[in-house]
Parts: sequence; C-alpha cells; structure tokens
Amino acid sequence: MELQELKMNGDFPAGAVSPSQEHEDILPNDVPDAETKPVQLVDEQGKTSFGMSVFNLSNAIMGSGILGLAYAMSHTGIIFFLVLLICIALLSSYSIHLLLTCSSVAGLRAYELLGQRAFGPVGKILVAIVICLHNIGAMSSYLFIIKSELPLVIGTFLRMNPEGYWYLKGNFLVIIVSVVIILPLTLMRQLGYLGYTSGLSLSCMLFFLISVIYKKFQIGCAIVFSGTVVQNEDSLEIPIQIFNYTCEAQMFTVGSQMSYTIPIMAFAFVCHPEVLPIYTELCRPTQRRMQAVANVSIGAMFFMYALTATFGYLTFYNSVGAEMLHMYSQNDLLILCVRLAVLLAVTLTVPVVLFPIRWALQQLLFPRKSFSWLRHVLIALILLVLVNVLVICVPTIRDIFAVIGSTSAPSLIFILPSIFYLRIVRSDTEPPFSWPKIQALCFGILGVFFMAFSLGFMFTNWAVGHSHKSGP
Repeated sequence: MELQELKMNGDFPAGAVSPSQEHEDILPNDVPDAETKPVQLVDEQGKTSFGMSVFNLSNAIMGSGILGLAYAMSHTGIIFFLVLLICIALLSSYSIHLLLTCSSVAGLRAYELLGQRAFGPVGKILVAIVICLHNIGAMSSYLFIIKSELPLVIGTFLRMNPEGYWYLKGNFLVIIVSVVIILPLTLMRQLGYLGYTSGLSLSCMLFFLISVIYKKFQIGCAIVFSGTVVQNEDSLEIPIQIFNYTCEAQMFTVGSQMSYTIPIMAFAFVCHPEVLPIYTELCRPTQRRMQAVANVSIGAMFFMYALTATFGYLTFYNSVGAEMLHMYSQNDLLILCVRLAVLLAVTLTVPVVLFPIRWALQQLLFPRKSFSWLRHVLIALILLVLVNVLVICVPTIRDIFAVIGSTSAPSLIFILPSIFYLRIVRSDTEPPFSWPKIQALCFGILGVFFMAFSLGFMFTNWAVGHSHKSGP
C-alpha cells in the first residue's frame, strides 16, 4: 500500500527510550529540561482514531490471498488448516510486537530505517529489496485476477465465448487495463495513505465472503464449473456439473501440495511494511495501543479467512481450485457481481501497491536526486511491464502465492523483525540470554526453517512435474 511521506529522524536519537521506559504518550507532552530533549519520532502527533487505524491495517492485511485459502484447506484438512491459521496469526502478532519494540527503542518508524539502524546501508538495501519483491508479488496476484476473471465477465455480458476472440483473451485484457486505467493512476505524484481503496476493498471482500457462504447452501454437493464454452453468440452452454458423491470433508491430511499451503496462508497475513506508517498516524501513539490495533485487525482477518476457507472448501471439497471464483458458474448473477466487485477492488489497489516500490527504488538508486517527472514515469512504466510479463508467463495464481509466500513473507514476518530486535535492543536493556532475546532468536530460526521447507517442497514438486496438477 502507499506509504504516506513521513518526516522521520534518520539517525538514532540521543534520548531514545527502552520498551520498559515507554509511557502513555510516545511523544512526550512534558516540558523538557534544558539539557534533555524528548524523543521526537515525527513532526506532529497522529490524528487517526483507534477504529480507523484498525480499518486501515485490516485493509493492509486483506488481499488476494483470500481467494486461495479454500485450496490450501483442501490439502491440509479443516482442523489442521485452522490450527495452522491460528499459529500464523499469533506469530504475525508477535512479529509486530518485535517490530514496534525496535521502533520505540530506535525512535524510527520506517522499515528501511530500522534495517539501516541494525545493519547500516546493507540493512536498508536488504529491507527495501524484500519489500519490493513482496509488493511486486502482490501486484502480480492482483493482475492475475484481472487476467483470469475479466474475460469471463465481459464474455457473459456480451454472450460470447472468450476463448473464441483474441480481444477477449486474458493476456490482452490485462495489458489494456494496465495501460488505460492503472498506468494513469500510478503517474500521480502523491496518493493518500490507503486512499479511496480501503473501504472499497474491504466491502468487496466482505461481499465475497457472504456470497461464498450463501453459495455453499445453494449448491450443496454439486461442483459447478464455469460455463465458459458457448455454442454461439446468442446462447451460453449450461454449466457442466460433477457431483461429489461422498461429500466428505477431510479433517486432517498431509501431502506434497502442503508446500503451497503454508506460503499461501503466510502471504495472507503480511502487513508489516504498513504497520509503522499506521503507527505514525495513530492518535496517542503508544506501543501498547498500536499492538492492540494489530491484534484486533489480525483477529478480524483470521475469522474472515477461516469462514471463507471453510465454506469454500465445503462447497467444492477436494476439487476446489487455487482461484476459487473459477469454480462457480459463469452464468450465476450473484457470482458475476462478486467478480465485478473483486475486479474493481484489485484494479484500484494495484497503483497503491506500486507507490512504495517506486519510493524504495528512488531511495536506493537516486537518494539525493530531486523529483523528476521523467524518472517518476519511467519507474512506473518499467514496473508495470515487468509485472505484466510475469503475469502472462505464470500459469496459475497458486505459483505466485507460493513463491512470494515462501520468500518475502517469512522474511517480513519472521526473520527481519527477530534480527532487528537482537541488534537494536541493547544488552544493557535485555541481556543476550534473556528470555525475550531467546524467543526472538527462535522466532528467526523458525522463519529460516519455514522458508527452506516451503522452497524445498515447492521446487521438488516442480521438478517431478506436479506443479500444474491442480488449480484453475
């Protein structure tokens, strides 16, 4: 999401406080004495209410990953999936705790600056690269939804077979949308934090959840595939139905496709690049208050994810695809409305996701250059071309979720917050062998294991030719 330009101290402030010294107001209101200056993290205190901060962070968490959660459940079983989802939600909350602690100790509220504080320029570059990779993955997942869903929507309205006309092909339409709608929006010099897409995105996904629950009771055990094949321009073919005669849900299962399951779940909870900007805008910003914002947001998204995955899985069982909307009939009016809502949400979100990438690249490549419209436009254009090529070449959205969820997600959730905590929190505050330091170390090791496990199984599946065995 777009990170509003913040005026932050780039150096470690002399009066930074430890976590135990943080009081009710992180921006002190007391008049300092002549020799001591208060920690000034930002120029002025934020004005965003607790409720609006929850709304913004929930929107940052919510993303296209929700479309693949039913597929993830089909390869773990309901109970195992819910246990894993609870674990990842709790771990995400703990990683935000580490991030907020580092922010309070260092007096900084930018992920890149925490990297610089911990490891110097190399840390800043590393963090910027990880954030860029994650946001490029998020952009790719959004554009992939446009590629797969827009042809079905247009074909339904025009009563035409999308496969029969080159101008209704997904690859062509995603390029048109990128050039006509997304590119002009990315050329804006400033875009308000989360902007106009926050309410729209959450409303669309809530509509999606309600529709999934309703369709479960309407469809029953019938698995309805999209009726994309038409006989002529005037009539749509009746969707093919295949019945699951057992309608038995798996409670616990383990298989090779689990290498896609956990990364998809991790991808769905990544919001860490947006935590510190929301912290900056929070009214009466204390670490405890911001942690409460994070906990409420993660809890709300947990229930939304759990309901979507459960009812989606109980609708299609083991036949559910990585892009769940493809499993419903193209002729269904309700699902058509859902597709339109999701398409609108992701289309308007792509420019917002691109802004932090451009900002990070400008900070890395042109840190001392003044604003240039030519550079501003070229970076946006190059990024859109790169993402479009990626979306056209990647066969399923599952692969995007898996790669990003196996690399940038564990880095942002597990590895970086833990090593920042170990480096930034000094030994005189927390001894090296104190329980918080040991917890942070184990947390980072868990992230490394998580990444190695996911990448190993994923590459193994690709090597033996199973990567495209299922999915849309």
